[in-house]
Amino acid sequence: MNTSVVLYDPQETSSEVKAVAGFLAGYSGRTREAYTLDLRMFYRWCDEHHLELFGVTRTHIELYARELEELGRAPATIGRRLSTLAGFYRYAAEEGVIEHSPAVHVRRPRLDYESHAVGLDRNELGGFLVAAGMSSPRDHALCSLLALNGLRISEALGANIEQLGLERGHRTLLVHRKGGKTVTIPLAPRTARALDLAIGERMEGPLFLGANGERMTRDAAARMVRRVAKAAGITKRIGPHSLRHSFITAALDAGVPLRDVQEAASHADPRTTMRYDRARQSLDRHATYIVATFVAGSSRGDTAGPPAGHR
Repeated sequence: MNTSVVLYDPQETSSEVKAVAGFLAGYSGRTREAYTLDLRMFYRWCDEHHLELFGVTRTHIELYARELEELGRAPATIGRRLSTLAGFYRYAAEEGVIEHSPAVHVRRPRLDYESHAVGLDRNELGGFLVAAGMSSPRDHALCSLLALNGLRISEALGANIEQLGLERGHRTLLVHRKGGKTVTIPLAPRTARALDLAIGERMEGPLFLGANGERMTRDAAARMVRRVAKAAGITKRIGPHSLRHSFITAALDAGVPLRDVQEAASHADPRTTMRYDRARQSLDRHATYIVATFVAGSSRGDTAGPPAGHR
């Protein structure tokens, strides 16, 4: 059997195998890996409960979700797994394998749309990039790409030298985004220079190499980010995603329109970008400042209204 298919029981039906393979064929990269894992976990659950993959009902899927809750899985994880099942069964129904999807009306956990990721403020980000510049050319280039372009670590590590280019006076990089999208992004001059130094005389292959001469791994990148953060005197526990978070927050602080930040970050859902905006403004815009100023003005006998900037 093709091991890329998630069903392993020798008694499984060919319709199950074909449906799973067909569903996964529509995805690639880490998205396909995540969906494969989600289906594998559900298949094992079905096997433990003596259920056929195409014999489950809505009740079964909701019982599966409740068990995930009891195991302490995060709401976002449970939501993603249920979303995968909804997509899979919808595909099976569209292909005529089953009459209707049992996952159509499955209740999903309420998600928190506030961002709780650890990021760096403007000064910390500047200090981090200074420390990166004092590290190796490779480290400086990768940190610049993550912090100044907001790439996901998989996007940065998956890039090749051949994807660098020049377009209308801009140094560019062709990036394979989540969901199979391919986009061309501009590189700030400092990022382009850092990449040139990191690449040296190489003409092809991965942008970033590990100590073994192969493509740099995610674990190696995470260790590098922590090392640079420590050199910069940053005590927060951060990783590559923290730099993406910092890029988005810095862009919003700098006044970049929300729609442009969404496009730069490649967020399919605008709510994903908006949660960063809410997180950064929840303190700055808190009503306590306006009320305190209003009351203070009243206590001075000032009846002219709120101070400038709050009208």
